[in-house]
Amino acid sequence: MIRVVLVDDQTLLRNGLRHLLSLAPDLEVVGEAADGDEALAVIRATAPDVVLLDVRMPCRDGIGVLRALGREAPATLLLTTFDDDEALLAGMAAGARGFLLKDVAFEQLVDAIHRLARGESYIRPAVTDAAVRALRAMRPRAEPRPQVEPLTPREREVLRLMAGGYSNREIGEALGTSEGTAKNHASAILAKLGVRDRTRAVLRALDLGLL
Repeated sequence: MIRVVLVDDQTLLRNGLRHLLSLAPDLEVVGEAADGDEALAVIRATAPDVVLLDVRMPCRDGIGVLRALGREAPATLLLTTFDDDEALLAGMAAGARGFLLKDVAFEQLVDAIHRLARGESYIRPAVTDAAVRALRAMRPRAEPRPQVEPLTPREREVLRLMAGGYSNREIGEALGTSEGTAKNHASAILAKLGVRDRTRAVLRALDLGLL
């Protein structure tokens, strides 16, 4: 079972999410919170696999929760009611592994939870070119470090698609190759950049001037 915590200040939305997730046989809601301070206590007490975390809440917002948890943070999927590049960028920098609008389809939400539980990232809407430029401006560019193995031209293509939020299947379709080949390229990129997930790969690539 994948253990999930729901964090949102709207009781009706939390109840709806809990009901929907109960329809998935391998998901279990182990805790809920209505604000950021309560979220910290619930997450630390239940140690979930995945957190669905509202961006905007009273007391402490979702970004503040992530910053307070730091390395303790479980795989976190940020939820918002509108396409908010600022929240996306701040969430990525704080360690969020996924980003979704609250009007997402049930199947897409469950897919995102499964991906995060497997250690992957899930960013929808995609990171736009404008968002990437803004994040680059926020993070001073570092000189490439000698110990980072150079990416091949194809790996650079895959990296840009990863930054756009594309899945391995979508990357394969975009590049005219198989999903398995795309996955192998993505794994090679993570290994070369010394990171464990796609979100950190994008941030690391920005630091190194690869995007």
